[in-house]
Amino acid sequence: MEILSAGAARTVTGSCHHLRFDEASVLLDCGLFQGHHEESRRLNAELPFDARAIESVVLSHAHIDHAGRLPLLAARQYDNSIHATPATRDLSAVMLADAAEIQESDFAWLKKKGRAGPAAEPLYTVADATRVQELMHGHPYCRPFQVDDTGFRATYFDAGHILGSASVVLEGGRDGDPRIVFSGDIGRWGQPIIRDPAPPPGPIDVLIIESTYALRQHPDMSGTEAELGALVRKVVGRGGTMLIPSFALGRTQELVYALHHLLDSGAIPEVPIFIDSPLALEATDVFRLHPEIFDRSEPMIREGHKIFDHHMVRFVRSVDESKRLNGLKEPAIIIAASGMATSGRILHHLISHGGDPRNCIVFVGYQAAHTLGRRIKEGHRPFRIYGEEREIHAEIASVEGYSAHADRDELRRWVREQGGPITRAFCVHGEPDALEGMRKILLEEGVKQVDVPAHGETFEL
Repeated sequence: MEILSAGAARTVTGSCHHLRFDEASVLLDCGLFQGHHEESRRLNAELPFDARAIESVVLSHAHIDHAGRLPLLAARQYDNSIHATPATRDLSAVMLADAAEIQESDFAWLKKKGRAGPAAEPLYTVADATRVQELMHGHPYCRPFQVDDTGFRATYFDAGHILGSASVVLEGGRDGDPRIVFSGDIGRWGQPIIRDPAPPPGPIDVLIIESTYALRQHPDMSGTEAELGALVRKVVGRGGTMLIPSFALGRTQELVYALHHLLDSGAIPEVPIFIDSPLALEATDVFRLHPEIFDRSEPMIREGHKIFDHHMVRFVRSVDESKRLNGLKEPAIIIAASGMATSGRILHHLISHGGDPRNCIVFVGYQAAHTLGRRIKEGHRPFRIYGEEREIHAEIASVEGYSAHADRDELRRWVREQGGPITRAFCVHGEPDALEGMRKILLEEGVKQVDVPAHGETFEL
């Protein structure tokens, strides 16, 4: 058996791990690389395997950096099963269609401007994204399913990261077959809406584990909502608008939930809250379809509140509605994609509102290297948006507690709660210092062999 590291190797995006054993060939995730445009484009286009030779894909969750190359597989004639939890299947339908539409519209715009070279062509089309849905099979947590014809089976366990996210256990049907666990993205204990992580129990021969925040300690979740409320009061009190670049899936729903609770409790004034992302609206509709996997320990959920509905929360659908927000003069909160400010409607709001010192840009999630969000957060100025240099004078703030990724102590807790010895581990999905931090944690927890794969590196298991 071999494992080829085909993504999220010494970086955070592009999750993809290729398992090869006997005649079988299985992918764990097939995500999109994000960040520096030219490098990401090259990595996304160069699949290090023949798509037609893959026998199945086991998907951990619907974030684009884990699922975003699935339509490229379909475009390159992949025609076998894609396994996911039911919520991941439903979320992927909207996430992948949106990714394809963005690529097609960007290419059409560049073509109209006479700037559409070969590198600007879409990686895939909406038709390819639709084909992915035809190949998807939904499986509930804790119920084994057959991965392929070789006898390997998989079981999903709740990863506690976003709706439907899963850690994966892969087991063969023969003596001597290794028990492989892929963590996916591990979430946090105490997140709103999403249930706590449920690490797969038992011994592990091979662990593939994310490392995003292996060096960071997040603030306690219990104070995060209060921190957000204090920031809202400060910005609204000086007549400003709060801009929140947010991932359409997961983070936006958490923010709506928190702001709903802050409004109901009187902790913040009644201020218009605009969710300026058609994708976030569609993702929220999928959340409404899957209350069976919400965290029932949350009072608003347990008491049957419509957690995404409030008279001050308005979902912005049309482009014209979005444009009108650029002329806002009264205090407001605008939550818009993309979460790393790499594209989407948030860019227009940064142009329109970023120059006013009364306003505030609030980061509530991870900002990958080379993204505009990372540069703004680190204080680099000026910025290039749509090819022009822009000055931003708005306050820059972060609410770190809303991270959906486990921090250092939570990663260690996840490893410990599996309960069985881990023979070998691979640290993935992290920047180099975080990967080394995760490697140290695993060695301290008794794992004898820990590797940090490079992109394209192959290991025998």
